[in-house]
This record gives sequence, C-alpha cells and structure tokens, in this order.
Amino acid sequence: MASVAALYTPEVLMLATGLVRHRWDDALTLQGAARSASCGSTMKVGIDLDTEGRIARIGLAAQACAIGQAAGAIMADAAIGRGESDFARAEADLMRWLAGEGDLPDWPGLAAIAPARAFPGRHGAILLGWRAVLQAFSSFANGEGEIA
Repeated sequence: MASVAALYTPEVLMLATGLVRHRWDDALTLQGAARSASCGSTMKVGIDLDTEGRIARIGLAAQACAIGQAAGAIMADAAIGRGESDFARAEADLMRWLAGEGDLPDWPGLAAIAPARAFPGRHGAILLGWRAVLQAFSSFANGEGEIA
C-alpha cells in the first residue's frame, strides 16, 4: 500500500497554496464547475478567451484536498494560451494514466502529483480542474459568454 507521506509531499502542499495565483473572479466570462464523486471535492473555474478561442485569463475556487488543489494549480499555471482541444486531450490522457494505461500526460508540473495515481480515491480530485474548464468551454459553445 502506498504511503500517505508520499502523497502529501512539501512540493504538493506548496502547489496547493499556488491557487492564490489564480483567484476566483465573478467577472470571468465563462464558468464551469466539477465535483469528484469519490471524495466530494469541488472546483469552480472561470475563464476569459482571446480572439482565437484560447484561455486569456483563468480563476479558480476550490473546496478540495491538497491533491485536488495542487492539480488545479498545475492545470491553471499552464492554461493561458490553450484551447478546448488541449483540455479535452489532457483530460483523456489523465484518465488513461490514472487507469494505469500509458505514461504521465504531457502537461507541465504533473510529475509532482504522480504519486497520487496509487490512491484511487484522489483520482476524481486530480481531474477537477480540467473537467471544470471543459464545462466552461461548453458554456461558450452553448451561446453563453463571448470572446474578448
């Protein structure tokens, strides 16, 4: 059995505090939310898009464990300039990796939370940020919000 000490490393705890760099802002045009069925963690994401439909600004509000918060910060730190397809691909790659299929996805910073793969109860929390962003993009596709 994997050790909890290997899960909540100083690096993970530092990353979790990184959410402060991406504060929630009600003025963000598109909003999405996700909830982990396995642990109840939640994350709300707001984004503004540039004229190419890529993220220009992002804000998060999380009620999640340190792994969920760290994963959210990792996601947000590399979100600017990425479009919906980048997030869809990353979510699919994360799900495969969490299921034990394939390598760690190519998203900057994910190595810091790699030990969480051994804790299935944290998998839903890891995916929160990507899923909330995809929901925000979906709201744009449904006619809500606008491109800057």
